[in-house]
Amino acid sequence: MVVLLVIVLVLVTGVIAVYWWQRPMLLTGTGYAAHNACAVTEVGGRENAEDDLPPNPLVPYLSESVDGDQTTGSLFGVLAAQHAWFTEGFGCTLDGDRPDLGEATTVGSDGNPFTDAPTPVADPALDAAMAHAFGDDLPPVVAEALGTRAVVIAKDGELVAERYADGFDATTPQLGWSMSKSATELMTGMLVKQGVVSLDDDHLRPEWTDGRADITVEHLLRMTSGIEWDETYDLGTPITQMLYGEHDMGAYVAGLPLESTPGTVQEYSSGSTTLLCSVLAERTGLGADLPRQKLLAPLGLSSGVFEPDAAGTPVCSSYLWATPRDWTALGQFALQGGEWNGEQLLPEGWMEQTLTVTDVERTDDPGYGMAWRVNVMPDGSLRWANLPEDTFYASGHDGQKVIVVPSEQLVVTRMGFTPEADDEASEVQLVAEAIAALG
Repeated sequence: MVVLLVIVLVLVTGVIAVYWWQRPMLLTGTGYAAHNACAVTEVGGRENAEDDLPPNPLVPYLSESVDGDQTTGSLFGVLAAQHAWFTEGFGCTLDGDRPDLGEATTVGSDGNPFTDAPTPVADPALDAAMAHAFGDDLPPVVAEALGTRAVVIAKDGELVAERYADGFDATTPQLGWSMSKSATELMTGMLVKQGVVSLDDDHLRPEWTDGRADITVEHLLRMTSGIEWDETYDLGTPITQMLYGEHDMGAYVAGLPLESTPGTVQEYSSGSTTLLCSVLAERTGLGADLPRQKLLAPLGLSSGVFEPDAAGTPVCSSYLWATPRDWTALGQFALQGGEWNGEQLLPEGWMEQTLTVTDVERTDDPGYGMAWRVNVMPDGSLRWANLPEDTFYASGHDGQKVIVVPSEQLVVTRMGFTPEADDEASEVQLVAEAIAALG
């Protein structure tokens, strides 16, 4: 009997030890589940949040529960619980307690040419291009893996084609993931135009008294800050800790050490963009309302929701929701060089600077400018040989794209859920076929 008790005690102790060892990863899973369930339902207006969970062995054991404006994600309904809180206008925020984010500025659609535009007249060639993008010619299981949910095409500033998957339409906000970085870059340019900030501003945090004091706004936009980072979604990495384990994401990133001299090495970092927004939110005094006042309202992006952390910092790396039409409007704004309804909202030459790729000692993302990627790579080759040289684009997790082709006055938005077939071939084909159809 004593031996049995010892064995049971050892097993229980082992299970507890394993749980605490794996708890950071479990919190990533439950945090993702809580935020996803809250945002898909409250921001996206859909009920099937499980459709947005990535393939992961942990998924079958995750559960979500809703109590008013609180969504809880946990393992087996008990372990590693994380809470997401919904706030009108700000979406869902992970934290143990309900965050106080203030009041969200009302955002209308005035001046946005796409919001109330009529459904485009069918065009056989464009319809065929969109059919390929949705995988109509593929076996059902392959088309499902492709996961296209929306395609919107604008030519010369006018909506010329759009298509949506079942359960989605022109009014359904979708998460852009890292396309949020490109939106943030445009917002930063607007603030530069207003004199709130400049690209060469340094000493961005008062606690930075070491080499981090040399980090500039431009370094954060170009991912050349030199701050130690790992974008791998894995146990204990900075990206999972930032998104699922921090009350104040900006402060967390600011507290990380330098691993290279600012401006010398380019390392893709969601932390850099969220840190930048913590600086901008503090400098403007607008907190979580920063993107609503300084980006969404001026462009009439009425569907846009930029979700913040519990400290009120917009999670500018990852959490902008908007309809595909509003994402297309962002691409149109970039295409027009920052001119919107007769007013120049970006500094002259901003997009040229944005799309200039600077020399660095090494990079993990060749062709990355200031939060937008270009088609001409540093060695002169083309990323996408069948698209014009001047093509540039915003890109997000699971196959989100806003692709801009200035020489064709074309903006193509593709959104979906593509965790296992996330190659760019169908997106590039879509743009090439749209150019041919409209040429």
